[in-house]
Amino acid sequence: MTDITISHAKEALGDNTSIGDDLVLFGTFEEVPLSSEPRKMGCMFVALCLGGSAQYTVDTKEQMVHQNDVIIVNEGQVISNYLLSPDCHGVAMMASNSFFAEFIKEVQEMSQLFLFAYSNPVFSLTEDKVDMFMEYFNLIKKKMDEPNHHFRHELAMSLLKAMLYDIGNEIYQLQINGPKRTRAEAIFNDFIKLVKGNFRHERRVGWYGKQMCITPKYLSESVKQVSRRTPNDWIDHYVTLEIRVLLKNTNMSIKEIAQKLNFPNQSFLGKYFKEHVGISPSAYRKS
Repeated sequence: MTDITISHAKEALGDNTSIGDDLVLFGTFEEVPLSSEPRKMGCMFVALCLGGSAQYTVDTKEQMVHQNDVIIVNEGQVISNYLLSPDCHGVAMMASNSFFAEFIKEVQEMSQLFLFAYSNPVFSLTEDKVDMFMEYFNLIKKKMDEPNHHFRHELAMSLLKAMLYDIGNEIYQLQINGPKRTRAEAIFNDFIKLVKGNFRHERRVGWYGKQMCITPKYLSESVKQVSRRTPNDWIDHYVTLEIRVLLKNTNMSIKEIAQKLNFPNQSFLGKYFKEHVGISPSAYRKS
């Protein structure tokens, strides 16, 4: 199964509005590199349907999309059976996980809100919120199309952060006004909160189950029911994401990163990172 990545989108479609392999914007749905074949999302995907209808399957669950619907697909989810009606149109963006993590790392609640998409991958906006979304999108696109702007990357991040705050507020309103969360959803959200606070020094599923006063088996069943991923998958996700951010945005040595994340040694971290990311930490930093 080939992952859907930003670099893949750029190779397939050529001249996209993009910033490296961190962020890419699509002015039409036709540009989005999705297909009817199962593909794993290798980044965060956010789209807005402006007319017509679409359908797709995410993690085996069929989703229907209509005008003014927002679509969110998180990294690691599997999307397939992607079909558009002849009159379907809209805009979309892909952001790398390290890019997304970089500007929400100090806003824990923001990442919690976007976990909502695992159980609610499609939700509607009012007309005024659609207009707001498009104002952000068009301004971000305009600035990203200025390659000589010295602060293009930083400006895009600031505008996108503001946009996601507004989308996050819509998700928050849906959470507090919508149906009560299931037991599995509550366990999943509590588990993610616990992981985000402890993954740097604790990676045992049994430890997390003990903190939550439930068995590891029940924890695993609940997390997998909501997210289609195991607790170990989530722990590894946050560990590798932190390593990526540290490699990309700090001058810390790999040995220092290994110590910070409680790995036995630098070699162990290197093997772990290559197993989950596909390349060594030093190669990732150079790329």
